[in-house]
Amino acid sequence: MSNNLDSHILIVDDDDKIRELLKDFLISNNFLVSTAINGEDAIKKIELVNFDILILDIMMPGIDGYELTKIIRLKSLVPIIHLTAMGDTDSVIQGLELGADDYLSKPFEPKELLLRIKNILKKTDTKSFKEQIQINNLILNLVTGEISGSKSSKSLNSNELSILRILSKNIGKAFSREELSKILGFEQERTLDVCINRLRKKIEKDPKFPKYLKTKRGAGYVLWVNN
Repeated sequence: MSNNLDSHILIVDDDDKIRELLKDFLISNNFLVSTAINGEDAIKKIELVNFDILILDIMMPGIDGYELTKIIRLKSLVPIIHLTAMGDTDSVIQGLELGADDYLSKPFEPKELLLRIKNILKKTDTKSFKEQIQINNLILNLVTGEISGSKSSKSLNSNELSILRILSKNIGKAFSREELSKILGFEQERTLDVCINRLRKKIEKDPKFPKYLKTKRGAGYVLWVNN
């Protein structure tokens, strides 16, 4: 089983308190976590990123959890966990029939959600990037953030590590500044630019003319590696 940091989870809930509580809890358990405030927001992010698990609240305005599950299942088999305040059997069955992999009835203990997530990951185990990648003569550990093969000691901070994890799961796919900033939770795109520049200084021989973490004109940032 791979380290939890290989796994990118999307939490979709219109309740700010629950959304942030679950995000903080899962990050503390070494998961990469993104959030969406409703079904429409979730669809946009799912189109951009290959998430490993989706956690969907059922009762949301607009596109609810049931409808969102139907939309997702037209294109993807990504594991889905429903969060529902409706504990009746019919509601649970409806979610499972639409394609959900598991469910939790509110209120629940975060530790129970963690157990459900780990059980699903054990069953699916469909990780799309390795624990490390090689760029130039450097080995980048995507779990610890350590960089080996460099004469000077280097490591990636949490933002740089998150950027590399996302891009390494989508090799060759360009992400616009707006898309990446939204996924990473940056309020300003300038924050992303600063992180990209610092990351290039750590992994590129010539940061001004990058070979691996490139800017694709009119598209955005893209990672090119052969491993």
